[in-house]
This record gives sequence, structure tokens and C-alpha cells, in this order.
Amino acid sequence: MSVVESFPYQVREIENVFIPMRDGAQLAARIWLPEEAERTPMPAIMEYIPYRKRDITRGRDATNHAYLAGHGYVCIRVDMRGSGDSDGVLTDEYTQQEQEDGVDAIAWLAEQPWCDGNVGMMGISWGGFNSLQVAAKRPPALKAIISICSSDDL
Repeated sequence: MSVVESFPYQVREIENVFIPMRDGAQLAARIWLPEEAERTPMPAIMEYIPYRKRDITRGRDATNHAYLAGHGYVCIRVDMRGSGDSDGVLTDEYTQQEQEDGVDAIAWLAEQPWCDGNVGMMGISWGGFNSLQVAAKRPPALKAIISICSSDDL
């Protein structure tokens, strides 16, 4: 297997950004930003999981998100509330709070100057489940999801 390292867009990584939630909590995120997006806004793709962006998924994130960003999507990996560098306590999986935070994160993304207002979500397993659940809430900026190894029936 080979790793693609040449892309149509140059990508800048932003290691740590905090996304404000409606209750004042903040979720930690890592962003892969195509440099062109600072001049011409692009769609964003969010992965929203509890597996700590600074350790467990770091290598996989660096490959997957950089690839998508290199092809013209702002990619963002968000630590869920109570995980990684995000505020709060993770009390259970698939909570109402988790879904509301996902909706808030999408709204924040859509308002950023480098985003064209269109947001997608992607995820495997936990991230796939919450992509389906957040999509069911119909946040206006959410246009697509990629849900892998998940179900709409828990």
C-alpha cells in the first residue's frame, strides 16, 4: 500500500481549536485547512468521536483528514465532550448532549470564514452512529454524512 503525498491543495494543520457550545463548554478540535480556503471558502467535513485526537487516532487522522483537505475540504476532528481536551464529562454513548454538541459544532463550522456554509459528517462505528443521530436533528448546514459500520437501530 502506498500513501498519497501530493495533493491539488496545500494543507495547513491547526493543532488545537476550541469550539464553543451553547452552555459555555468548549470542544477541542484539530483542523486540516486547505490554504486556498482562506481566500475561497470550502465545504467542511467533521469527524466527531471520543477517542482523543492527540493520541489514539492521531496517525489515522493525519492520513485520512490530510487526504480530504488536500482535495478541497476543510477537515475537522472533534473530541466529544468529556474526552481528550474537550470540557465536561463523558457519561454515556449517544446521549442527547452529544447530539446537541454535534449540532452546535456544525453551526460553528458553517460560520467560519474558511467554510462555504456546507458541512458533512463522517464516522466509523461511534462516529457513524452519531452522524446518523445528528443528521436526524436536521442542522441546516449539514448536507451529507458518511456512516460506516453503524446502524440507525441501537
